[in-house]
Amino acid sequence: MLIGETVRQQFFGAGDPEGEIIRVNRTSCKIVGLLEPKGYTGFGQDQDNVVLMPLHAYQRRIAGNRDIDNIYIAADDRTPTSELQPRVEDILRDARRITPDRESDFAIRDMTQIADAMASATTTMTGMLGAVAGVSLLVGGIGIMNIMLVSVTERTREIGIRLAIGAHEKHILIQFLVEATVLSLLGGIIGILIGLALAGLAAVTLTIPFAPSPAVILLAVGFSALIGMVFGFFPALRGARLDPIDALRHE
Repeated sequence: MLIGETVRQQFFGAGDPEGEIIRVNRTSCKIVGLLEPKGYTGFGQDQDNVVLMPLHAYQRRIAGNRDIDNIYIAADDRTPTSELQPRVEDILRDARRITPDRESDFAIRDMTQIADAMASATTTMTGMLGAVAGVSLLVGGIGIMNIMLVSVTERTREIGIRLAIGAHEKHILIQFLVEATVLSLLGGIIGILIGLALAGLAAVTLTIPFAPSPAVILLAVGFSALIGMVFGFFPALRGARLDPIDALRHE
């Protein structure tokens, strides 16, 4: 038999399994090779948790019958699956002696169609998640803008003193832009940490791989800073354009 990487790790650790004997049900089988690691499928199925053995040996020693539930057919690069499918159907109908007036008692599934359906569903889900993320960013940005407007209002006298002793408008603008950016950045980092913790918990609970992407994390941090700069610009501009005399009179 041939075994997958997961089976090797479970039974032999990091050792070489070739030539060893393992039992499948009550049948002793000799390992003659190790399959190339493939990892998990999109549905979270471990493709390395597999054992392959000759069909006739499986039917005779383990299954006890000659039934075949599934047949996997691979087309070469020059043959599209749309042309291969009717040819396979004709071969199976002849092999099963199905007359033209009868329906096929088997089903043929084209994996390209399944892949297209999955891609369409993934695109739809990505769009929905993007819309939710956009609304979240908008709400968060409005919250940051309100916080900074309140901050500018409460610190009007401070701004007036800085302008009176020689500070330029750009200094006030940069000060509040930095504050808004740092505020948004801290919120983004906290959100990323919470998201990673929840994802790790879900991975452990559902026994699926946990593989965070550094590029996505950096992108999220960059968006957090950008939201702070964009929505903090108007409050910062309002503070920078205050009249020093009016600001000093503010109570």
